[in-house]
Amino acid sequence: MRRFLPDTFTLLLVLTVALASQLPISGAPAAWFSVATKVAIAVLFFLHGARLSRDVVVAGILHWRLHIVILAVTFGVFPLLGLGIGFAVKDMLPPTLFIGFLYLCTLPSTVQSSIAFTSMAGGNVPAAICAASASNLAGMILTPLLCGLLLQAGGHSGVSMDAVLQIFTQLLLPFIAGQILQPWIGDWVRARKKLLMPIDRGSILMVVYGAFSEAVIEGVWHNFSLGDLGLVVVLDMALLAFVLAFTMFGSRALGFSREDEITITFCGSKKSLASGVPMANAIFAGQPVGAIVLPIMLFHQIQLMACAVIAQRYARKAVEDAPVAVSVK
Repeated sequence: MRRFLPDTFTLLLVLTVALASQLPISGAPAAWFSVATKVAIAVLFFLHGARLSRDVVVAGILHWRLHIVILAVTFGVFPLLGLGIGFAVKDMLPPTLFIGFLYLCTLPSTVQSSIAFTSMAGGNVPAAICAASASNLAGMILTPLLCGLLLQAGGHSGVSMDAVLQIFTQLLLPFIAGQILQPWIGDWVRARKKLLMPIDRGSILMVVYGAFSEAVIEGVWHNFSLGDLGLVVVLDMALLAFVLAFTMFGSRALGFSREDEITITFCGSKKSLASGVPMANAIFAGQPVGAIVLPIMLFHQIQLMACAVIAQRYARKAVEDAPVAVSVK
């Protein structure tokens, strides 16, 4: 049963939302906290750039067919599904949750969990590292563009150029700086993964606390019912189930190896909370960001539980299919 329980980070997210609900930050402290959060996010993406070695980039370029499939699912299949599912229930969802669901479908893949599940299942780990990193890099450009198109199709205003510029300066520039310095600091950063993990998770918790503090002050919990949240959970589950089946069976139909199938399944079906929340702050500035990111926060836990089960099944299947060595006396 442990694989169905929330992970530590998810529990911290819940506690952060609870803290923001009871003790929201506002006024001058909120302004200073916002500055500190932006600095923490910039450091986070700088470290992402510093961790990605040039060897992984080269390996990814050589395995271009796999990466095209993952990018096509992440930024093509997902948004189309979001439009179809979203419009089917548009009148049943509050506008902010509808916007949040569409936004979820435009996000890049996760990095850490995609790699971890690929490794657990016995997939192509180098390809997963490159695919997840490439997805996040592409997402800094494609997510605001796709989000603008989907929102306009849904009858909402698009994404401003100021939001795109803010994403570029806060996320992309630090990533590029980290990649430039990677030959000198990359080994040092990769060797201290556990030491630097609090920066990864802490920066996201800071963004969530700030976003939900603002949403609570605006009365977010008075605007949604349990039925609204339950419908979002059902939509998230349906979206994930379809994409998992699509990537799994689609990669087999395209003739990919078992290792590449695992990589496509896990990298193609994920949506990044780490990238999604900071970008939401830029894209939806002045709007109830805390409510808008609720669908991705729920999707985050659902994808972790589902992929944990699938990864373990892949691992067991690999053991069952392995040839048994026969000793000859």
